[in-house]
Amino acid sequence: MKKILVIILTITVAFTSCNSQKKGFSKESLSKKLFTTSNIEITFEKILKSHLGKVTVIEVWASWCGDCVKAMPKLKEMQVDNPNVNYVFISMDKTFDKWQSGIEKHELKGDHFWATDGMKGEFGKSIDLDWIPRYIIIDKKGTVVIYRAIETDFEKINETLKKLQ
Repeated sequence: MKKILVIILTITVAFTSCNSQKKGFSKESLSKKLFTTSNIEITFEKILKSHLGKVTVIEVWASWCGDCVKAMPKLKEMQVDNPNVNYVFISMDKTFDKWQSGIEKHELKGDHFWATDGMKGEFGKSIDLDWIPRYIIIDKKGTVVIYRAIETDFEKINETLKKLQ
């Protein structure tokens, strides 16, 4: 019986640790370089600093991602309902051209950046990327309020945005 309780406690602690929300980004992730739509390198830290003072939603996505495309109508509705929020899109597309086409095709409004090495690359690993679309919510002070949300979490995302504005 003791062994069973120890196993249950261990699993509970491990599960809770995995799902805990981070309040910020690691130095490693902040130093990662992404590309602008003008093909200029920029660090993730500079992107975040440019949005300081505004509630910001970061969506990590790709044009080839079916779940990302399926979530676009909800995202656009969220943008209409929250016009004072900044939106940052970080693409995991494999090529610059596919990324650019995806932005145009889906008429995505916000700031756009490209992680050239994909989901399993350095940037993806540095933000614990395991699924896209992935949503990260940052408050006006630059604190991460939601570190890991997915397309099924729009209700939680919207509630959070309403509280932060």
